[in-house]
Amino acid sequence: MADTGIFRLRAVPHELRWWSDRGWTGGIDFSRLAGLEQFVVRTKNTRYELTVLSPSTGEVLVRGGRFFPEQTRARFAGSSLGGSFLKLRAIHPGFLMEFLHEGQRIVTTRVREIAPVTPLSV
Repeated sequence: MADTGIFRLRAVPHELRWWSDRGWTGGIDFSRLAGLEQFVVRTKNTRYELTVLSPSTGEVLVRGGRFFPEQTRARFAGSSLGGSFLKLRAIHPGFLMEFLHEGQRIVTTRVREIAPVTPLSV
């Protein structure tokens, strides 16, 4: 395959290695959740409120940004760097969040901070 300057075959193994060797700490892995956990996720442009309804399917209630001005049921697909690799049902700082809603893929700006919402004690 000729190198057209658009796609370099040798770059792919490096990216795959970086992706698979990453420690994946400092984020939220839905597979470790029981459900009904709440988080505030701040991206470069927006503050999102997430309630995880079903960790195994990625069903969430989400509010934030122009696509979710009020609490909306959506499916959280995962996090990416904007390419074809998707860390399924996980949120990590520095990555983009990807949601599916009414047949549309919605991609956020990069995650800056993730904080759990703790219930008020009475």
